[in-house]
Amino acid sequence: MNKPLPSRFGHSACPHDCPSTCALDVELLPDGRIGRLRGAPDNSYTAGVICAKVARYAERIHHPDRLLKPLQRVGGKGEGNWREIGWDDALDLVAEQFLKAEQMDGPEAVWPYYYAGTMGLVQRDGINRLRHAKGYSGQFSTICTNMAWTGWVMGAGALRGADPREIAKSDCVVIWGTNAVATQVNVMTHAARARKERGAKIVVIDIYDNATMAQADLALKLRPGTDGALACALMHIAFRDGTADRAYLDRYTDDPKGLEAHLATRGPEWAAAITGLSVDEIESFGALIGRTQRSYFRLGYGFTRQRNGAAAMHAALSVPTVFGHWQYEGGGAFHSNSDIFGLDGSLIQGAALRDRDTRFLDQSRIGAILTGDREALSGGPPVTAMLVQNTNPANVCPEQRKVVAGLRREDLFVAVHEQFLTDTAKLADLVLPATMFLEHDDIYRGGGQSHIVLGPKLTEPPETVRSNHFVIEALAERLGASGKPGFGMSERDLITDLLERSGVETDFGSLIEEKWIDKGIDFEKAHFIDGFAHENGKFRFRPDWTGTRAPNRPPSSLGPQGPHASLSAFPDHVETIEGVDEDHPYRLATSPARQFLNSSFAETPGSRKREGTPALMIHPDDAAREALSEGDVVQVGNQRGDLRLAVTITETVRPGVLVHEGLWANSDFLDGEGINVLTGADPVAPYGGAAFHDNRVWLRRS
Repeated sequence: MNKPLPSRFGHSACPHDCPSTCALDVELLPDGRIGRLRGAPDNSYTAGVICAKVARYAERIHHPDRLLKPLQRVGGKGEGNWREIGWDDALDLVAEQFLKAEQMDGPEAVWPYYYAGTMGLVQRDGINRLRHAKGYSGQFSTICTNMAWTGWVMGAGALRGADPREIAKSDCVVIWGTNAVATQVNVMTHAARARKERGAKIVVIDIYDNATMAQADLALKLRPGTDGALACALMHIAFRDGTADRAYLDRYTDDPKGLEAHLATRGPEWAAAITGLSVDEIESFGALIGRTQRSYFRLGYGFTRQRNGAAAMHAALSVPTVFGHWQYEGGGAFHSNSDIFGLDGSLIQGAALRDRDTRFLDQSRIGAILTGDREALSGGPPVTAMLVQNTNPANVCPEQRKVVAGLRREDLFVAVHEQFLTDTAKLADLVLPATMFLEHDDIYRGGGQSHIVLGPKLTEPPETVRSNHFVIEALAERLGASGKPGFGMSERDLITDLLERSGVETDFGSLIEEKWIDKGIDFEKAHFIDGFAHENGKFRFRPDWTGTRAPNRPPSSLGPQGPHASLSAFPDHVETIEGVDEDHPYRLATSPARQFLNSSFAETPGSRKREGTPALMIHPDDAAREALSEGDVVQVGNQRGDLRLAVTITETVRPGVLVHEGLWANSDFLDGEGINVLTGADPVAPYGGAAFHDNRVWLRRS
């Protein structure tokens, strides 16, 4: 009997939209397929641990429903009738439609639309090179980060913080606004190590009893959008009880006396009435961090999902500053390391080709844009041609009915470059099959940690599938842009250019052996011991919401993105959330599911089996009032629309709060419409963004 050939392992990085950017060991089987993926044990952040959905990646890359041939629509949009078309003919069609749109309404009528289906700097960002070369409409990317990033930078001045590997050296780990078990598993790896080796306490703050809350020593379940009130009460306790580090505050902050006076009326009783927490819970938390110098605050992307998220992030970040936790290893705070890498991807993105007079369109407002809203269009022409890469707007974007209505326009040509027939692909005129991350070269950086990780091509794609880079290069040739800077180069050439421009002393070949580069900064800079990143080196309790420090300000062509006046002069609870009223007595959060990542993995059998079916969590008291039993179907809605869901009755949610975990495909819902029918696309103060978890709704038995 012949023995089976042994498998070997390659090394890569997880490409998906997650702060961890895990370093991977990939089992490469002799037949050209892949086996199991593992976390790289020699990477100090990944530490051998990855999420289960990525470990099962073979389910995805070898899925029988994967797109393998270009498809052209036959009949009406969304009817599901297609014919196969060759790659050359398909790309010729895209170019023909783009040129037609340009001739009728100018190049701004073409809108290349993308996001973070891959976080690879070549395959994700190369679409901008074509955009700038041709003068197509720009994209203001607002879906994920604006509120949290803005709130952090208003206080600290830069997107960096205490090295997340220091969590293992903490005596109290505060996980606030992130379900890390589901979305950033490595945070839990280091927190569990702190608990095991140091006896550290884990505090989790969220709006429902999710998997991370189940790991907590102290679980604080507050009302959605009330994080700022809790933060104010904690700082009130610090000043009241003498646990505020006044010497640190005098040296490192702008106005500690003004803050103390502001907080005088914002004690635990005040916060309890707003948050729904008990006074004892707030007092216990305040006492714990008051006596624990090594308290580490891991602040998550939940802050980007509320209309008051920027103010809430600023308030939460102010807490470890008042207590002086920044001074200690294993203390301080962290949200993102985006500012530490210094990577220059200007050639990849074609930055030198950009015309600064070209309009930008707000990614979150795609529904309004495609349905002809003049303000959303910045007074320019209608969008009549699109290339969509790395995202699924018909499913993941707010105001879903507007998005779908816009995509259904017969005068709009849409080409979707995808791996599966997503909700967006189903509405396209042309669908192009895309490679997956193990089938092309790319490079990644981890915003939730400090590594630059190479992702070299490890396996051959199906012969009829093409990478994002291939499509951009092929369209450039057909559209007359191929001779411009950055075009005509391979992925490896562009990665080499990126490394050289960034002053990284390695090349592609060497990085294959090294696997990653640790760009971690020293303690003094990470903890702002040498001063916070404002001109005077001070942490700002008084944020300048209209200032130039915002990491993602809207281009001038978009105008104001939110009511600055609604934000506070000091950390506070800001009443800009979509509060309940008589007609909408419930608050709805559309939280991430553990086995999905945005709309990715919603097609793989392992993830679908573990998640079950779409459901709406409701508290037993609310179920009794509505006369509902487990599994009953309800209709839930608001001014944006309505849909039907089966209910799950559970005490994991608070009374008055509904939670739906997703994202499920629209077709998985009873009426073929997804949860984002209910979410709003109104720009959030101060610089835009979509508040996905901030929705008031009504509910009734279907």
